Amino acid sequence: MSKPFPFSAIVAQEDMKKALLMAAVEPLLGGVLIFGDRGTGKSTAVRALAELLPKIETRAGCRFNCEPGRPQDACPVCHAPNAPKAPKVIKTRTPMVDLPLGATEDRICGALDLEKALVAGEKDFEPGLLASANRGFLYIDEVNLLEDHLVDLLLDAAASGVNVVEREGLSIRHAARFALVGSGNPEEGDLRPQLLDRFGLAVDVRTIDDLKQRIEVIRRRDAFEADTDGFCESWARKDAAIRNRVVKARKILRDVDIPDDVLTRMSQLCMGLGIDGMRGELTLMRACRASAALGGRLEVSWNDVSEISPLVLCHRLRRDPLDDAGSAPRVERAIAAVGADAVHG
Repeated sequence: MSKPFPFSAIVAQEDMKKALLMAAVEPLLGGVLIFGDRGTGKSTAVRALAELLPKIETRAGCRFNCEPGRPQDACPVCHAPNAPKAPKVIKTRTPMVDLPLGATEDRICGALDLEKALVAGEKDFEPGLLASANRGFLYIDEVNLLEDHLVDLLLDAAASGVNVVEREGLSIRHAARFALVGSGNPEEGDLRPQLLDRFGLAVDVRTIDDLKQRIEVIRRRDAFEADTDGFCESWARKDAAIRNRVVKARKILRDVDIPDDVLTRMSQLCMGLGIDGMRGELTLMRACRASAALGGRLEVSWNDVSEISPLVLCHRLRRDPLDDAGSAPRVERAIAAVGADAVHG
């Protein structure tokens, strides 16, 4: 299997990299949606992130990525009451599962193992992609072309952290804690507003228009293809630094405090923008906490809110046909207004 391009070697695209790192730190964010031009490094960044994350512990032969100390009832390997000895604990790469556009609901959620049922007459569960992605990432390229009911199913599982399968006489529940990442080209169609809202973060990626950065992209890609091992080795230290940041951020995440005045301004911001429901504020709170943790800080500041809000709120705005500027300037104006009111108040 070929090595992915190093995460730290990706040129520019800072919003995309920041969003992916926050999703790696805080799984409750609900995933990342990356929309943009072809060839802008969307899938490269996702696969690079999964490679640099620390390995997870599970048991040999486990297909549900169970934590060794918390075996799941659905897993015949980790939860085997009559087994003389549990399989040994191993370390494996953080799962990075690609979901093909033609995948069926059975392939995603899991279903009855037909071969075992027909040959041995036993009713057994065949895990799906959600089980494989547990404790890792589930990546959907061209997510705007995936059938709506499958996207609903994935987002529900990502939000709850549990996959429930009840069909063909089976009743199975297993953990499905993963970061959902979707990418697509807006020329091929938009996602429904209801689905857009379920993604925690959304990033618009554009082709780099800075000449020096474009040249650097070409040089790094050429060097990677000419000597993959050597190129990855030259960026290994920087990737390790990012890995350490993510590990430390995970450890302190639940200790990060959000002052009452910052939380109040978050709600004022969402109210001023007319954001429907409470998901915007909850996601903004979680994202700002993840951002502060990545910075090694134990308190969220208004600067965190100002930086992160476009990633959280732009895709939740109602479309205004009279506003040609787009959603990002609307969010920026609202941030400035709330910040000014806080100063004068």
